[in-house]
Amino acid sequence: MDEAEFSAAVAALGVTPTAAQLAKFARYYQDLVAANEHVNLTAITEQSAVYLKHFYDSLTLLEAVPALKSEPLTLCDVGAGAGFPSLPVKIMAPQLDVTIVDSLNKRIAFLDGLVQALGLSGVHLYHDRAETFGGKRSAHREAYDVVVARAVAPLNVLAELCLPLVRPGGQFVALKGSKGEEEISHAKTAFGELGGQLKQVQTLSLPETGDPRTLIVVDKISKTPGRFPRKPGTPSKQPLGG
Repeated sequence: MDEAEFSAAVAALGVTPTAAQLAKFARYYQDLVAANEHVNLTAITEQSAVYLKHFYDSLTLLEAVPALKSEPLTLCDVGAGAGFPSLPVKIMAPQLDVTIVDSLNKRIAFLDGLVQALGLSGVHLYHDRAETFGGKRSAHREAYDVVVARAVAPLNVLAELCLPLVRPGGQFVALKGSKGEEEISHAKTAFGELGGQLKQVQTLSLPETGDPRTLIVVDKISKTPGRFPRKPGTPSKQPLGG
């Protein structure tokens, strides 16, 4: 996917990149590849693949939550790694207030430099575990309109890490691959215990490759009980719903 193909594909999502926004993506790619030589950020480094499998894939979040395109919402990205999906979304929807939390300080340091290089405002970076970031006494608990994860953890684990951060009335969105729908049956128990309810499952295919993607949207319908999230490591070792 070259820049012109990327621009056309993004426009099909309902947001047309400006020249300035395309320049930010170009700089993002340059900084990502340069930093990846020293910090393990991504196994995908070929330009067309980064534009397709990182940048465009991140922007499919706008399909799942169309309000992100124009409303001044608060977005929290749990385990963002190299900034996906939140920073590509922030580039295309600059009115968003974005918070990123990641457990590896080297990734946060990369993102700090990247945010400055791209001239992005309204981006907040935290080096923390999701379990403590959304804990009972945290100021971040139930503070965000939308919480998103593109991590590889199972859906029931992601739910425990993310739903405590979502305000009642907000949404948790998981960006998954082909097995996303298979994980929902186990995760529904977790959703219920954490104050969530499955709203929609959207499937799509990436342009060119046809790789399947699953966008899972969960509404936060009630407050998360204070016992969640459990202590660091427990959600993955003893996931809700088995």
